[in-house]
Amino acid sequence: MTDSSMMIGQGFDAHRFAPAGTGRPLWVAGLHWPVPEGADDAQAARYEGIEGDSDGDVAAHALIDALLSAAGLGDIGLLFGVGAEAHGAGMHGVDMLRETAAYLAAQGFTPTSASVVIVGNRPKIGARRDEAEAVLSEAVGCRVSVTATTTDHMGFTGRGEGIAAIANALVARED
Repeated sequence: MTDSSMMIGQGFDAHRFAPAGTGRPLWVAGLHWPVPEGADDAQAARYEGIEGDSDGDVAAHALIDALLSAAGLGDIGLLFGVGAEAHGAGMHGVDMLRETAAYLAAQGFTPTSASVVIVGNRPKIGARRDEAEAVLSEAVGCRVSVTATTTDHMGFTGRGEGIAAIANALVARED
């Protein structure tokens, strides 16, 4: 790039976990988190999915908002719609990220760096961090770093009612 402008954006997303026993798949940071084989009911409940019109992947959704924010192109609701009949309904977060990256490219923007912090008690991200970074990086088209934290039992994430994510993205615009 010889003549570009760099812009940064931030995104946030939060969702509640689906009620125990619904069998909704758990998707976070582009990864499916299956119930471990031999898990009892209490353990299986920790792998209940996230409520939402799409797969509820808060990491992917926060990254989408960060990318769109950096480019000045709105937010996830503007690009994918809201509700059960919206364009994004039923989509996986990684597919939404790929579509967002293509949309940015069509508008003359290139993602150059991104990070996402997942806030919640579950799932335990550390064991699959490298895998999550690889999947998200491939979808966005630049390096995406993934970290995770808890809120020490405070608030809805601390009580295990839901999960949240905060993301930052840097994009370049070709002049």
